[in-house]
Amino acid sequence: MRFCSLSSVKNRIVLGHPLPFSVRDSERMLLLARGQIIADAEQLNALFLRGALVDITELTEAVKPTRQESQADRLARLPAEWDRGMQDVRKALSAPPERLVEALDGATELMLSLIHCSPEMALAHIVRQPGNGNGHYGINHSMHAATACHAAARYLGWSEDDQRRAFQAALTMNLGMLDLQARLSSQVSPLTPMQREVINEHPIRSVEMLEAAGVMDADWLDAVLHHHEVPDGSGYPHGLTDVGELATMLRYADIYTARLSSRASRPAMSAQQAGRELHQMGAQSPLAAALIKAFGIFPPGSLVRLASGEVGLVIRNGDKAHRPMVSALTNAAGEPRQMPVMRDSSRDEHAVVALLPSHAAPIRLSDERVAALITGV
Repeated sequence: MRFCSLSSVKNRIVLGHPLPFSVRDSERMLLLARGQIIADAEQLNALFLRGALVDITELTEAVKPTRQESQADRLARLPAEWDRGMQDVRKALSAPPERLVEALDGATELMLSLIHCSPEMALAHIVRQPGNGNGHYGINHSMHAATACHAAARYLGWSEDDQRRAFQAALTMNLGMLDLQARLSSQVSPLTPMQREVINEHPIRSVEMLEAAGVMDADWLDAVLHHHEVPDGSGYPHGLTDVGELATMLRYADIYTARLSSRASRPAMSAQQAGRELHQMGAQSPLAAALIKAFGIFPPGSLVRLASGEVGLVIRNGDKAHRPMVSALTNAAGEPRQMPVMRDSSRDEHAVVALLPSHAAPIRLSDERVAALITGV
């Protein structure tokens, strides 16, 4: 069994309400069974001080639909669950060494369960990145790269263990420079020599932090150490020419998802542009191809114009990368519809003719609205 600290999932505890999971002490002995109640903040803080733990399997089960809860109910609360999951990711990536592995495992299990619930919504979170600087760029980018790696690994048919390893390796590859990443996202001046040094050494620093926390997975550590190495020897930190498959996957996901983010020094690329650049970079690589195909040319969450004149939101990939399924938000005259209509863009009259910026949406598209369109609830 794997455990995470109770403090890392405190946002899932409602004082005075039944616990959705059991609570154990630092020796794994049961303190509170699922369904029991933590009465007040004093009792909760006492559990934190005792180093109380939660079984990750029970944590994952807690966010799955119960017999009384339909899949539709679960999908309806997906945006809120995703926000809470991102809080867990942020806490995990800033956890002290002695709690890092448990916190990473807890955040990983939760986020993978949400991705499994709606892979399309997970991709939409990457595509629909806010341009107003909301959140910590380093944390957000780590999650985006991890999601992209997992999507490509799933597309390639990797085992669940290998998909999970890809997710965690991508999530932690930039541990050694998370705060610098956040600063650089709003910096317009050239890199300073000290910043360049931190960037060049961050793969080594990230591995040192993981090893200090007790990570012993050689494949995970190798991928983090080598995720900026390039087969022609021009990469860093060691200028290697023999680069492993997982490290290469991390590099492609890192580059692709970074292109979809705006910086103070440049606007965000469209998924179409980022995919084209990645294809040129890794034209002979099945890993780059898998990443591009997992997203599609018009990924879920993209706003598009159809040959009919309608504007719609891509809700999932179709049988071809350029033929997604689209929820039409307007009629042919560009007037908002009260009820969106499903369009199959493989039909000539509904073919995608343009990828539009998110601000061109004819209606306000909140995360909840996007989730409802993509999941159909």
